This record gives sequence, structure tokens and C-alpha cells, in this order.
Amino acid sequence: MNFESTALPGSANKSNVKSSWISWLLVSFLVYMLLAAVGAIGSGFKAAAGNDAKELFAFASNPGIALIVGVVATSLIQSSSTVTSIIVGMVAGGLPISIAIPMVMGANIGTSLTSTLVSLGHIRDGEAFKRAFSAATVHDSFNILAVAILLPLELLFRPLATISEYLAGLLVSDASVSMSGVNFMKVLLAPASDLLKASVAWLPGIWSGVALILIGIGLILVVVTQIGKVLRKLMEGRAMNILHTAVGRGPASGMASGTLVTVLVQSSSTTTSLIVPLAGTGVFSLKQVYPFILGSNIGTTITALLAATAISGAAATVALQIALVHLLFNLLAIAVIYVLPFLRQLPVVMAETLATLAQRNKAYVAVYIVGVFFALPLMVVGVSQWF
Repeated sequence: MNFESTALPGSANKSNVKSSWISWLLVSFLVYMLLAAVGAIGSGFKAAAGNDAKELFAFASNPGIALIVGVVATSLIQSSSTVTSIIVGMVAGGLPISIAIPMVMGANIGTSLTSTLVSLGHIRDGEAFKRAFSAATVHDSFNILAVAILLPLELLFRPLATISEYLAGLLVSDASVSMSGVNFMKVLLAPASDLLKASVAWLPGIWSGVALILIGIGLILVVVTQIGKVLRKLMEGRAMNILHTAVGRGPASGMASGTLVTVLVQSSSTTTSLIVPLAGTGVFSLKQVYPFILGSNIGTTITALLAATAISGAAATVALQIALVHLLFNLLAIAVIYVLPFLRQLPVVMAETLATLAQRNKAYVAVYIVGVFFALPLMVVGVSQWF
């Protein structure tokens, strides 16, 4: 009996190690499929539109409509990582950078819906709900304020487009000095890319390209979701330890931990969903949650950067450029809003005001969610069609 009792823990440990390795192999496979899916979208758009790819996006020629497309798409899909990965593929297929940038900004707003929905878990407890709802909507408020400030600046002076174009040119040029880097990715992705293209080759004309786009988008939806699930199982315990040890140490530590946790789980929605219930129960204050959520905005940009590595050739620079725009937008938003004292507290005041109203009358919750993320954006699109 003693022999069995000592052998079982070792056996269980070996089983856990084996399970962990299998999970990491699955993550590697899913990342590979993410890259192949993004490449498929770009190839599909090129096949469907040929040299006239830009005409496919005439409906979004207005930056305001492009912003709304980003908001609504991300609100429906509930993953800015997924939407920005799709945008990277679209840019590689011909979507103009000037239209893609507002879409990326819209994705930042749309992704904040998840934490708002999570806060509803406390709706029966007035004070807990107020804390949770304010922690959730500080994410919404910050991202909306960031777009309100930076989108007009981008339209007037193009800082994001200019800086990202410069950085992308440097990085792609450096990679092209030794073509092995570009060729390596192309060769690595070739089996999956060829298989995807072959699966739709029987379709006539532009329909093969359209089918390839749909397959690419479908794959991204599935893959990003599965990566989040697998990484959550692998890293959630460590992520929670980071939360408890780092969030309360100050703004810089909070942002760093938010960034790290989001990189680990590959989803800002997951990260904010972890922190909102803790805010609701009083473990963390809104002041502590605020910088952590800003860190999650930075961490979520890694998916688009990863997706951009799937693009080679002439489109490689613009694909990397839009991925860098996502990162630069979030960094610049923090620099402008959080660093400047007179703007720093504005998202907090907005969130606390919304939470107070929601605590008094739950109807405000429904009006806020439906209005901000769906009704108002769709109304803007509808009105724009008259002009």
C-alpha cells in the first residue's frame, strides 16, 4: 500500500506534464492556423477583386463608417484580436490604410462590451454591481475618449499612419536584407495555404476568392476562440497570481501586469472579464483596475502583430503597418489621456456616473449597451447613406 501511495503522485505529475505538452503543441498548431487564415483572407480578396480590390471597400470610404464597422463587428464577434487579424488580412488584400485605421479604433471600442456584460453578474447586489459596472465601463469610457481625441488628429495630421509606415518600412527592409526570414514564413505556411486554395479552386471566377475569404474569417473566429480557451487553462492560475501581486502596486505595475496577462491569454476580453468580478467583490478599487485595463489594451495588439507575419511580398509592409497602428494607437491614447492629469480622471468620472445611474435604474444598462454598441453605430451608418 505504501508503494502505491508514493507512486500515484508521481504518476499524476507525469500525466500533468504530458497534458501540458499536448496543450502547448495545440497552441502552436492553432497559431499556425491563425497565420494561414490571415493569409487566406488576403489571397481571397486579391482573387475576388484582382487589381480593383479597393473598390470592394467603397461602402466604407468614409472614416466614420469605417469606425462604426469596427465597433459593430467587434461587438458581435466579441474579440478585437479576431477583428484586427481580419483587418490585417483585408489590408494585405487592398483595403486602404486610411480606412483600416478607423476600423482598428472601432475594434477597441467594441471589445469593451465584454467586460460590461460580465459586470451584469453582480446585478442583484446594488453596491457590488456599482463597483463592477464602473470597473467595466471605465474601459468603454477610456476607449471612446481615445477615439474622440485621436481620430480627428489622425484625419488632420496622420501621426499614426506616418509613424507606423516608417517603422514598418524599417522592419520589413531589415527582414528583406536576409530573405531567409520572409521565405521561411512563406515556406512554413505553404502547405496550409495551398490546401485552403485547393479546397475552393473548383469554384468559378471570383467565387473562389469569396469562399477563401469566408474560410479565412471562419478559421480566425474558431482559432482565436480556441487559443483563448487552451491558454486560459494553462495560464489562468499564473495570471491570477500576477493580478493579486501586481495590480495594487501602482499604475506602472498595473499596466505591465495587464499587458502580460493579456499576452498570456491572447484576449483583452478574457483579461477584463477576470478583473471585473474582483472589482465587484471589492478586491480591487476602480483606481487600481483602471491602469490594469489600459495594459490589456496594449497586450491585445500582439495578435495583429503575429497575424502580420503571415503576409509576405509587396503587401508585407502595409500588413505590418496596420498591426503597428493598433499598438501605437493604444500607446498614444495612454500617453495623451492617462499621463495628462486633467484628462486622466475623465474616464473614471464617466464610468462612475454611468454606474450610479445603472444602480438606480437597471433600464439604463440595456439602453447603454444597445445604444452605444449597436443602435447608435447603425444609425450613423444609415444617416450617412443619405449624404
